[in-house]
Amino acid sequence: MRPTKLSTLACAAMLAAVPLAACGSSGSNSSSSAHPTLTYWASNQGTSLQDDQQVLAPQIAKFTKQTGIKVKVQVIPWTTLLNQITAATVSGKGPDVLNIGNTWSASLQATGAFLPFTSSVMNQIGGSSRFLAGSLSATGAVGKPPTAVPLYSTAYGLYYNKAEFAAAGISGPPVTWAEFVADAKKLTKNGHYGLTLEAGQIPENVHLAFELSQQQGGSFFDSAGKPTFDTPQNVAAIKQMIDFMQADKIANPGDAQYSKGTEALTDYATGKAAMVFWQTASGSLAKLGMKASNIGVAPLPLPSPMPSGGKKVTSMVAGINIAIMKDSKNLSAAEKFVKFMTSTPEQESLNHTYGSLPTVQAAYSDPAFNTPAVHTFRSILSTTAAPMPAVAAESQFETAVGTAIIHLYSSAATGKTVTSSMIGQALSQAQQQLGG
Repeated sequence: MRPTKLSTLACAAMLAAVPLAACGSSGSNSSSSAHPTLTYWASNQGTSLQDDQQVLAPQIAKFTKQTGIKVKVQVIPWTTLLNQITAATVSGKGPDVLNIGNTWSASLQATGAFLPFTSSVMNQIGGSSRFLAGSLSATGAVGKPPTAVPLYSTAYGLYYNKAEFAAAGISGPPVTWAEFVADAKKLTKNGHYGLTLEAGQIPENVHLAFELSQQQGGSFFDSAGKPTFDTPQNVAAIKQMIDFMQADKIANPGDAQYSKGTEALTDYATGKAAMVFWQTASGSLAKLGMKASNIGVAPLPLPSPMPSGGKKVTSMVAGINIAIMKDSKNLSAAEKFVKFMTSTPEQESLNHTYGSLPTVQAAYSDPAFNTPAVHTFRSILSTTAAPMPAVAAESQFETAVGTAIIHLYSSAATGKTVTSSMIGQALSQAQQQLGG
């Protein structure tokens, strides 16, 4: 993140988007108030912003009944969430509590705008030992108190339509990328596609690029934390992504406009495409009307043969953390809210609704988390998932590389051939944005 680069115009822009809290005072009451009101920025986890409001409303009502603390919930789309958080760190005025992508934790920690979850704060919210070690590891830079605590755990998998696979004579999910492309071509016909992509969204693009780069033996940062964006391995990973649309022709060129974080999943759920790379989403698929019997989940395929230095990585360590702004006037109330949201009953309820994975071990006693899909995703997290770079420039990396991939997809969608040379140049320009 680059808070020093932002001007007051960023705050003004955010005010227009989120008028209740973007550039106003943090919280609505002082911490001495018997019944303060918290402002909570929730990330879009469900099928729409409205869906999230409906999911969270009864939980917030329960918290208010228990504590007397009111909570104003604002659901922020992923397309603007990082910019709005960044602007809040500059102005010093934002929400009391907020969700952040766990890959942003080290970057946001470097701003100094967030309450460190020291041992004493951890004790206030029930202690660190109840969280899954893997989820807790993605909450900030190594050796420092966490910037946040885990709220929802997820991993990427290959969702495939079992009915469409059976109708096409495909016996099961592909294991290699060659099998994947061959299967997707069989399933692409008459306006129906084998694959759908959220190709206009930064996080989805950069997460897939990271995973494919790991498979190629690549890295976006060296051991000293310096950017290495334009390596041959990274170019090959992104070329593979673009070729799904331009060379393999298994993804709709219209996917280049999908940016809301819900559109590709909707296409998969409604039968417009047979496969999608997505994080845990059983709850959303059910709400979108997809039959549970048609939903198949498998790890992302791997190259065969594996490139030199390639790793058997099929997902980044994904998840959503919950954080507290350090300048909140309601720190005690904010800590109570975080404790509530990460409590075992709430972890069971919210993660079951969204189809994500609980971040506390005790929640897994719930039968809802003993399904084949949950077992697949837990296996991915424990065996073939790798953490995104834990460097201060991580959020800048996501923005620069993710945006570059959006432009490359847009070029492919309009019929322009995207070459490895073009990808290398785009990555070099993205690296320059980080001063590398």
